[in-house]
Amino acid sequence: MRLHRLITVCAVLIVLAGCATVPRDPAALGAFKATNDPLEPLNRKTFAFNQGVDRFVLKPIAKAYVWVIPHAGRDGIRNFIKNLHEPIILVNNLLQAEFRRAGTTVGRFVLNSTIGVAGLMDFAGRHGLEKQSGDFGQTLYVWGVHEGPYLVLPVMGPSNPRDGFGMGADLFLNPFLWLVPRFKYKTSLSVSEAAIGGIDERSRNLDTLDEIQREAVDFYASMRSLYRQNRAAELRQGGPPPTPKGEDLYDDPGAPSPAAP
Repeated sequence: MRLHRLITVCAVLIVLAGCATVPRDPAALGAFKATNDPLEPLNRKTFAFNQGVDRFVLKPIAKAYVWVIPHAGRDGIRNFIKNLHEPIILVNNLLQAEFRRAGTTVGRFVLNSTIGVAGLMDFAGRHGLEKQSGDFGQTLYVWGVHEGPYLVLPVMGPSNPRDGFGMGADLFLNPFLWLVPRFKYKTSLSVSEAAIGGIDERSRNLDTLDEIQREAVDFYASMRSLYRQNRAAELRQGGPPPTPKGEDLYDDPGAPSPAAP
């Protein structure tokens, strides 16, 4: 119990040590709130660590992956992993009361698991059933939970407390792991799935990330901005951007505007 308390206190001290100083100038304060990055000093250190991991581990593996496996094979692997995620998307669709999206997700999973040869082919997508979005971070957003400050996670990259918690929750929402309660390799399966998916995703962004890094004055700030824009679009699920609410710049990007009276 004492060890648990000590770890908790140390974690809090580390976070506090990584907090940026809140500026007093109104313009600077507005920019500070807009970026929603009070942990920027700590985040930049984590970002630098991730860059090292990417340079010496992930990027070389991604290049080897592209060199060894032909394009069609990589597409098959990507489709297979996406199909494994469909049950998690389904659970989150239901938790969000998105029943039409849930129906589409069920249809995709059934068609791709059968006619699509265990998900190796996106048969459903070719016939009009588009892949839906759905994760527990998104579910928390729908339930009204604020994202919290921008947070760079080791290896995992850009996130926030809401989405970080959501990633952990999604592991427990995977029906496959509950349908086989005596399966001894649940953790290994989850880690392997995440690792292969991460390598595949990195391989598809080799040139894009290199170009962004070459052109960016501040690569960290560019990645932060891109993440927040992309995540806000995911949360809206194709809906329009929210209407700006005056000087309230700290609001959750992608949060719906209040209804007009």
